[in-house]
Amino acid sequence: MSRSDRSPDREATDVAFTALLEDSAEELYEQAPCGYLSTLMDGTIAKINTTLLEWLGLSRRQVVGRMRFADLLTVGGKLYHETHFAPLLQMKGEVSGIALDIKTSDGQRMPVLVTSKVKTGDDGGPMLVRTTIFDARDRRAYETELLRGRQAAEEARRQAEADRERLREALAVLQQSLLPAELPRVPGLEAGSYYHTASPELLGGDFYDLFPLDADRWAFFLGDVCGKGPQAAAVTSLTRYTLRAAALHDPDPVTVLTTLNTVLHERYTSGDTRYCTAIFGVLHPGGDHVSVHLASGGHPSALIQRADGTAHYLPTPGGMLIGVLPQAQFTAARTRLSPGDTLLLYTDGLTEARTGPERELYGDDALRAFVAEQSARGSQALITALTGLLAGFGDGLDDDTALLALGVPAPLPSHPVSEDLR
Repeated sequence: MSRSDRSPDREATDVAFTALLEDSAEELYEQAPCGYLSTLMDGTIAKINTTLLEWLGLSRRQVVGRMRFADLLTVGGKLYHETHFAPLLQMKGEVSGIALDIKTSDGQRMPVLVTSKVKTGDDGGPMLVRTTIFDARDRRAYETELLRGRQAAEEARRQAEADRERLREALAVLQQSLLPAELPRVPGLEAGSYYHTASPELLGGDFYDLFPLDADRWAFFLGDVCGKGPQAAAVTSLTRYTLRAAALHDPDPVTVLTTLNTVLHERYTSGDTRYCTAIFGVLHPGGDHVSVHLASGGHPSALIQRADGTAHYLPTPGGMLIGVLPQAQFTAARTRLSPGDTLLLYTDGLTEARTGPERELYGDDALRAFVAEQSARGSQALITALTGLLAGFGDGLDDDTALLALGVPAPLPSHPVSEDLR
């Protein structure tokens, strides 16, 4: 192909290649985009290229034969060179990509990556060390920025965790404000309670209480508000105070639940329907027993553990959800607790827990069987057993659960008096 047939681009390419081939080895060494130096085995610099000299701000006369490689390093770099770099180089004959800082004539630090290799003679003995030094300022800046970003992310994570912890503490305090600090002592009655919070970051809607009506009667209730969070907590607070106020006005269980239904339905009529389930009852201790009169609004039936080792539900069929309709039907029931008997109220987090490999509902029958298996040793013993049952559900227990047990203590066993003591 003749010169006239060549394109301008092809000619420009040929010129570039020609100029590249005309670079001398000396020029390639001196003007390389990295630093080069050769040292004797004791570290004395024997040769150094212009690139590295410009980085250092030194002349060749100041460096060659007058300085050692370690003299180019910062104090920390010298220490690392003596304790790690040099021994490793002597042992392996080569060290690659070591991050160090060299110091310039104006006192600045310049981050570099250092690779050294020992050149050996024909007899295999070491002759000198050849070292390549790469400018790592951009890399160091990137690493610094990356570290700064990582530290910022870690600080944000710690702050978020601290905020969550403060939220948990605030929610725990608010949750406790929706429950009695402790149950009152009722003559002739033993009471026990437990509250399981499914999530420390969500307010639950389960509630219970026990309080006096007059000198001879006590009221109790337990229920579950629909939903979780601040809205559910507001409904819970309204429900608790309404039940207490209504009970002091007229303690009839059906009347109390009817009053609560009216209040909730009138309060939440804007489309944001809020409702709850609840059992409300009155205790009337008398002699060695306690009479119980209760009513249920859409709540699971109360369970009675008898002193003879049996357990059965106290049916309250037909009780409707509280707050959904302007007029609601509630079902009343009566029973009598004798010594050793315990009345158990609970929310559906207990019976709707998931169990086994098939994740089946725990259910009412399993609860009744569990209670029947427990020795009739009083309310607190039953609550303790149920607390262990709840813990055994693990992640199958995904809802808040409230327990309230009310029982008549069994008489203490009498001990015959020894003839010697009569």
